Amino acid sequence: MSNNFTMPFTNRTILITGASRGIGKAIAIRLAKEGANIVIAAKSVDEDPRLGGTIYSAAAEVEAAGGKALAVQVDIRNEEQIQSMVQQAVEKFGGIDVVINNASAIQLTGTEQTETKRFDLMQSINVRGTFLVVKHCLPYLRKGKNPHIITLSPPVNLNPKWMGGHIAYTITKFNMSMLALGWSAELKGAGIASNALWPRTTIDTAAVRNLLGGETLAKMSRTPEIIADAVYFILKKNVSQCTGHTFIDEEVLAGEGITDLEKYSVVPGAHLYTDLFV
Repeated sequence: MSNNFTMPFTNRTILITGASRGIGKAIAIRLAKEGANIVIAAKSVDEDPRLGGTIYSAAAEVEAAGGKALAVQVDIRNEEQIQSMVQQAVEKFGGIDVVINNASAIQLTGTEQTETKRFDLMQSINVRGTFLVVKHCLPYLRKGKNPHIITLSPPVNLNPKWMGGHIAYTITKFNMSMLALGWSAELKGAGIASNALWPRTTIDTAAVRNLLGGETLAKMSRTPEIIADAVYFILKKNVSQCTGHTFIDEEVLAGEGITDLEKYSVVPGAHLYTDLFV
């Protein structure tokens, strides 16, 4: 029996944007445990005490977990940096098999309170950056082993209540999901799967602690490991059987027979806060 049967991630190269901390880093470590090559693509090379983690500390954790790591400083607003990142990944690992679009900017403000520069930031990272990362990875995904694209974005829900509170942010996240769905159709003939993934509950990340609800909301959240496990199960699936979905993390795990999710709660037994858009 081939090693790939028992370890389907061995020698698969997975590029993750925003992987220096939070959900991106949790995904990196989860897949490293399966023997994957991980490209940690993020901006942080100096530690920000409010956020924690750099591309180098994340790379060390990936290698400690059993994977091979490449730390690349990249701001996905910069197309030349994206192209350089892709070339570095290909030079080190020989190709790219999976792209995980995790990098995202968030600001939950109304129209008058949203500064133009913040509007532009969310558009340029969430939408344009996601598009350009996939664009420049595509030549290698076409040759990849069971190639998948996973975009961390919600089901597109046109109920106006999701627009009203923070339209500038909402439209960028829905745009990410439309990219994910569009790629599933565009790339089906190339044998590349594309799906979106979003949590049912808030996830304990720096964004939740610093921007949204502080320690109180963090304690009503799940850990990033629930997203990491959902990514693992999606990437195990054959591309022909798993494309064009906007998944919720709980649904992915339920499909694997995992319904007791208590281990993912930051505080066991706590009332969990439902995430935006679900």
